[in-house]
Amino acid sequence: MKVEIRERYLNSPLAFELYQAIAHLPLICPHGHVDPRLFAEANYPFGTPVDLLIIPDHYIFRMLYSQGIALESLGIPRRDGVHVESDHRRIWQIFADHFYLFRGTPTGIWIKDELEQVFGISEKLTSGTAQAIYDAIADKLTQPDFAPRRLY
Repeated sequence: MKVEIRERYLNSPLAFELYQAIAHLPLICPHGHVDPRLFAEANYPFGTPVDLLIIPDHYIFRMLYSQGIALESLGIPRRDGVHVESDHRRIWQIFADHFYLFRGTPTGIWIKDELEQVFGISEKLTSGTAQAIYDAIADKLTQPDFAPRRLY
């Protein structure tokens, strides 16, 4: 999958020149929110949109927590084993209900670009569109061409 870098990120000739020089290189990042098994196991399943985008991403759940949303309601496991929300549609709805909190943040920009460029979703994530977007992502995650090893 080739992700396009939009012109808004390349706002100078130097930025464009630097990007062109490295665009063909693989992204290797020691700080990631990706389970390393994704790269090691040939048939690694992505799981649900929540498994992929919310539970492993501390930037997302910390922002929501900072605004009074309990980590348990986001499916974040507790050390003491107390029950946490397991309905991933409900977790996704909470995320969408509060997505406005990410306006103007790097995380918000990343999520919007990921929805558009990786999942092909141009619709704005809101309370009203949450479940349709969840379904669209979930559908993509089940397609053979969308398996982790097929994407890189």
